[in-house]
Amino acid sequence: MVETIVKLRSANLTLGTGASSVHVLKGIDLDIAKGESAGIVGPSGSGKSTLLMVVAGLERLDSGEIFVAGEALHTMSEDKLAAVRGRSIGIVFQSFHLIPNMTALENVAVPLELAGTAHPFDRARKELVAVGLGDRMSHFPGQLSGGEQQRVAIARALAPDPQLIVADEPTGNLDGETGRQIADLLFSKQAERGATLLLVTHDQALAARCSRQIAVRSGRIDPDSSSGRESGKRAFS
Repeated sequence: MVETIVKLRSANLTLGTGASSVHVLKGIDLDIAKGESAGIVGPSGSGKSTLLMVVAGLERLDSGEIFVAGEALHTMSEDKLAAVRGRSIGIVFQSFHLIPNMTALENVAVPLELAGTAHPFDRARKELVAVGLGDRMSHFPGQLSGGEQQRVAIARALAPDPQLIVADEPTGNLDGETGRQIADLLFSKQAERGATLLLVTHDQALAARCSRQIAVRSGRIDPDSSSGRESGKRAFS
C-alpha cells in the first residue's frame, strides 16, 4: 500500500483583506505519495507557490485540512508548526534566504542548533561536503556564487534529514547550466535519501524530470492533469 506523505482536503485560502482580498486556493484536494517527486506547474498567479507554502506550514488555511507526515498542520500552534518544519520539512527558496553575516557552515548549523539537534556543526559540515562545498564552509553568502548559495540552502534543507523537501523555483535565479547542476543535486539527494520532493517551477524541462506533474489553474488542481511525466504541459501555455 502506498503511503501518503502530504494530504490536503477542501483546502481554501484567501490572501489580503477587503477589496484587495484574493481567493487563492479554492477547495483543493491533493495527495502526494511518500518518495515521489512532484512538480507543481501553472501560469503566474495560479496559486502554485501559495499551495507550496501551505504544504511547508508557512501559510495557514482559512478552511480545510492539511496533513504532512501524518501530522495535522491545520490544528497546530505556530510553535508546533515550527517544530514540524524543523524535523520533517526541508525548504529551498528561489532567493536562497541565507543569513548574510553567517558563514555557509553557520547557515546550515544554526537552525539545527536551535532545533536541539545533537552535534549541529558536525552534521552541517557533513551536509556541505555532500553538496560539494567542503572547501567553502567559512565563506559568507556574499563571497559565494548563486549556485554555491543554493547549494548551501539545499544543505540546510537536507540537514535535519526531512521526509519532505519543498522547493519554490529552486533554479529561477540561476543561469541554465548552474540550474541544471542544482536540479541534478536536488533529484540525486531526494533519491539517495528516499525523501519526497515537491517543487514549483516555470521551467518545463525541470518539471518534466519529476515523476508527476500537478497543474494548478485559478486556485484549483487542473482536472486534465495526469499522474505521469506528460502531465502539466498545458499549464505552461
